[in-house]
Amino acid sequence: MIPPTPPRAPRRSVLLRTLATLVAAAPLAACGPAPVPTPTPTAAFASEEEAFAAAEETYRAYTDALNAVDLSDPTTFEAVFRISSGDFEAADRKTLSELHAAGYAFVGRMSVVYFEGLRTEPPFKEVLAIVCIDVSASDVVDGSGQSVTEPDRPDVNPLRVTFRHLEQGFVVDHADREPEAKCAT
Repeated sequence: MIPPTPPRAPRRSVLLRTLATLVAAAPLAACGPAPVPTPTPTAAFASEEEAFAAAEETYRAYTDALNAVDLSDPTTFEAVFRISSGDFEAADRKTLSELHAAGYAFVGRMSVVYFEGLRTEPPFKEVLAIVCIDVSASDVVDGSGQSVTEPDRPDVNPLRVTFRHLEQGFVVDHADREPEAKCAT
């Protein structure tokens, strides 16, 4: 996910830009972390449609994991890391650590509002898709509760996402903004 960078920050990773505009779980912190669904591992898919459905389930689980993150408790980051890999996971690790160190908090929730599988080929070990994330009900705030996100951020962020199938199932491996995507919500 790649939303705009918070104004007070230097260059941020892909996830920071995403989290800074998407963000989630401060309301859950008082109740403890909510269980996070994990994608169902699958050895193989019978069709492109099945692979696309599994990739969509994975991104929805990833979004749920982000919504459950409590930046004051790094143990809540682990669910995010289990559903990511490659440069996407590296960005997640760096960004969540930076946000934790800065004393920021997530408020609100983000949600997947559109998913379109673009490409996969047998044996369906990689999927390329457009994913649109509604961030209008989320924010990143500092210790005084002031937003650190750009005030003119879009309500919906379209992303081009690459999924890789590993032993545990699909993981989010890479994402870039896709400004040309039409998010049919």
